Amino acid sequence: MLQRSTVTSDASPSPSPTRPTALDALKLARRRFQAAERIDMGALAQELGVNRVTLYRWVGSRNRLLVEVLWSLAEATLARQRELVRSGGPEGVVQIITRFVDACVTNAGMQRLLSEEGELAMRLLTRRDTGFQPRLIDAVHELLEEEERAGHLELPVELREVAYVVVRLIESYVYLDLITGEPADAKRAEPMLRLLLR
Repeated sequence: MLQRSTVTSDASPSPSPTRPTALDALKLARRRFQAAERIDMGALAQELGVNRVTLYRWVGSRNRLLVEVLWSLAEATLARQRELVRSGGPEGVVQIITRFVDACVTNAGMQRLLSEEGELAMRLLTRRDTGFQPRLIDAVHELLEEEERAGHLELPVELREVAYVVVRLIESYVYLDLITGEPADAKRAEPMLRLLLR
């Protein structure tokens, strides 16, 4: 809790420098990622003005920090596409997810991560225990439920299962180069999504 200042003179006290926090570490790591730079824990600690022990205490590990950076960007990207797409129902979902895949494959930081640390990226983003994939499934599930509640979507299967399959499709097309050697292309996901949601 902030304490009330005891300064009684009219002169304004000089502001004390604020100490960095775990949130500052996340923000700095995001900026590094968006600039297509490798997230280096030593360099982050140095720039934040803390030691590596403090940084690791805040974020747990480099892998956990990467997952949080990637999820924060994914969550913001999905929210942005939901704002931009005006269509509803299956077509709206197809457009949102296709745009999301395109944002992933064209992001400079993601391109660097996949080209230089592809196996690590796939492990962090596709395994349940790292926490990224379950959150993405939840977000897609929420999108599907919203369309269903609005009366724009009616599927003969559990929406949770559909959300899981949609996420697996996203993964397949984002990591296409790593899986098959073919360049990633969001447009290839579009007809498959449309087929799934018809």
